[in-house]
Amino acid sequence: MTRSGARAPDPQLPDPRRPSAAWVFARPDRIIAFGFGSGLIHPAPGTWGTLAGWLLWFLFLRHVPDAGMIVILLLAFGLGCWVAQRCGDALGIPDHGGINWDEIVAIWLVLWLMPAGFWSQLAGVVLFRIFDILKPPPVSVFDRRFKNGFGVMIDDIVAALYALLVAAILIRLGVLP
Repeated sequence: MTRSGARAPDPQLPDPRRPSAAWVFARPDRIIAFGFGSGLIHPAPGTWGTLAGWLLWFLFLRHVPDAGMIVILLLAFGLGCWVAQRCGDALGIPDHGGINWDEIVAIWLVLWLMPAGFWSQLAGVVLFRIFDILKPPPVSVFDRRFKNGFGVMIDDIVAALYALLVAAILIRLGVLP
């Protein structure tokens, strides 16, 4: 542990700010936390994670029944808390930008509750990215207050809820189909 209370980074990691692909792909928890490698892409690893989540949604999840999707989201959230905590501890950075499983799970929530058309889903993705980047309260409160795996995950879920609220208003006003 360092004096600030954070854990010292993994001694095998030359630069915890820029972990290598070899470091990420060495362990399953890191692979998941870094969005199957999308968290290594710069700039904007969160946006790349969101796009990876959209691709995974399209390939595997878009036809999952509602009850199954609820289970998947809950399990993915719990898994995310665990992998984000482990990677944050190993990196010595609790909410490292490359950890983007949180964006993947949050965009699945948005896409699940948005209309199925491409333009509606694109709007959901854009709205989510806006709220995830700007972090209006209470997103910013969760982001500042919880510096652990849960905190990494929950602020993106709240940003997703903002995106869904705005999308619902836009649908009601006829702006979105």
